[in-house]
Amino acid sequence: MGGVKDLADRLLNVAPGWVYLIVTLVVFAEDAFFLGFVLPGETVAVLGGVAASQGHVSFPVMLVLVVLAAIVGDSVGYELGRILGPRMLRNRLLAGRREQLEAAQRFLARRGGMAVLLGRWVAFFRAVMPALAGCAEMHYRKFLVYNALGGVIWGSIVVTVGYVAGDSYKRVEAQLGRGVAAAAAVVVVGLLLAWHVHRRRAEKS
Repeated sequence: MGGVKDLADRLLNVAPGWVYLIVTLVVFAEDAFFLGFVLPGETVAVLGGVAASQGHVSFPVMLVLVVLAAIVGDSVGYELGRILGPRMLRNRLLAGRREQLEAAQRFLARRGGMAVLLGRWVAFFRAVMPALAGCAEMHYRKFLVYNALGGVIWGSIVVTVGYVAGDSYKRVEAQLGRGVAAAAAVVVVGLLLAWHVHRRRAEKS
């Protein structure tokens, strides 16, 4: 774990082009190849925001790259799950994580698209949920809507947290799970209420 943190710290001292590339690739790989419990995508995205706060990289560019990497990475994960099907569940990376995997499957079965959106806030779920959605043959258009919404909310919050935190990122990163989850819950509930009101008005018109 120390090696991962050392690598993350060094991210703040490399050339801007490398910062963009490393952050984008780590966020993408975390979601595309269900490696969220190996690659620290959330931590690296926060550090991308920290680098922007120091003027090392552009905040808008970092924000867009993280959001796109999250959405595209999830789409690749979905396709892998759709193509590999149940064979995906026998991947050696998932050995010893059966309970977590079964919990993710139950969550997906209960919540459908919302599991894709909300699963982004838990590292293991963020890693496996896209592939599980593909494996379960969720309609891609439905998957993409929730994937894109989750990617925009998650990417915007984690990069902004890093930007606002600046040099205090280590303390913030340690509290990120609880804080971001709470912020995400508020955003998601607001979006759902707006959607519900819009649908009711459409039904009456």
